[in-house]
Amino acid sequence: MGIPCSVIVMTKNEERNIRKCLRSVASFAEVFVVDSSSTDGTCKVAEEMGAIVVQFVWNGGYPKKKEWSLRNLPFRNRWVLFVDADEELTPAGADEIQRVLNNELAKRQHAGFFAGYDYAFLSRVLKHGFRTYKLVLLDHQRSRFLEYDDLGPGSLGEIEGHYQPVVDGTVGRLNERMVHRDHDSLFHYFERHNRYSDWEAFRRQKGLVGLKAESDIGMRKRMKQLFALMPCKGAIAFIDSYLLRLGLLDGAAGFHYAVARGTYYWQIGAKLRELKLSNSRASSGADAQATVSLRAD
Repeated sequence: MGIPCSVIVMTKNEERNIRKCLRSVASFAEVFVVDSSSTDGTCKVAEEMGAIVVQFVWNGGYPKKKEWSLRNLPFRNRWVLFVDADEELTPAGADEIQRVLNNELAKRQHAGFFAGYDYAFLSRVLKHGFRTYKLVLLDHQRSRFLEYDDLGPGSLGEIEGHYQPVVDGTVGRLNERMVHRDHDSLFHYFERHNRYSDWEAFRRQKGLVGLKAESDIGMRKRMKQLFALMPCKGAIAFIDSYLLRLGLLDGAAGFHYAVARGTYYWQIGAKLRELKLSNSRASSGADAQATVSLRAD
């Protein structure tokens, strides 16, 4: 029967990553690959490995891909696990989820569980530096992704991005970490983060950071809100990753990752400034046009 949980893997042209991802969740009772019209061998590999492949066609509005999956996939299990195609669940992580789902008290107490991530960068799995957490294990009957009014230019299109789902209940945290290991090159890493920094600037302009409705653990939500108010975020992000969180212990990979993280936040800041200047010029132009119209009248 496998672990009583349905896995959801989001894909679009993930042939280089999907095999290792699916191998890591092979012990689960049910695995869905929700694909977005891949043109490579993603779907073929997924089907060969026993996953249920479902196509998602975005209509440009809501729900987006993750929320659509929660609402429309024919789950045989109440609990679901979101895993990206470039992520892997360790054997110890699978064992921990098995224990959690066998614990009726834990399932009644919590509606979801966060997992931390070890990030592979320059062929090394980083054990220090910045730690990412995502709410990935969910009771799908008590979970949903909100509509954040983030459509249009600057959005990430069909995917929800870094938004955390909202759950009706409390959340816990898994002890075992997942691994983020992308087989694409650094070119694709920087290309992806260029798009993500567009989105981050877009949502900061609209005040969509650190929202009260989003689930989080510990002081993370408050820290995000404080960080959003700080100047020189790029420098702060580098110092935080490399020195305060001991990224220096990961050697050259830890240094370069800290630089990349600092550069990412510098990009966000520069793009946010560009958006504000553009909006200011547009507003000034509209005011000038209105003045000309009044004078003409």
